[in-house]
Amino acid sequence: MVLQHMRIARPVTALSKSCEMYCNGLGLEKIGDFTNHDGFSGYMLGLKGLSWHLEFTQCHDHPVLPSPSHEDLLILYIPGQDSWQTTCINMDEAGFIRVKSFNPYWDRNGVTFEDRDRYRVVIQNMHWGKG
Repeated sequence: MVLQHMRIARPVTALSKSCEMYCNGLGLEKIGDFTNHDGFSGYMLGLKGLSWHLEFTQCHDHPVLPSPSHEDLLILYIPGQDSWQTTCINMDEAGFIRVKSFNPYWDRNGVTFEDRDRYRVVIQNMHWGKG
């Protein structure tokens, strides 16, 4: 199997606010959306050239409340110190809250942020790879 693209989908309580937070915090762009498609509306966020994107949805007929755990993580690796620090500042300014990670590993080289729905994003200051 050859993976072409990955979508990470999450229900949220406020589509436009979540979209704004992630675009401002991570530098993502709204790359698609849909309105009341079989009772669902959503936004897709990503960047040209990425092999993944985020999808935030709301169900109009049967609302689904977000229910993340402390280990439900989106982890982004940013190896350059300056880029990492800038991203962390952008996350703060976008309204994410810094939290202590449930798994202390993520606090060693990174910062864990929580969004308005309690989903967690780890901005890791290192290069990911086998080694």
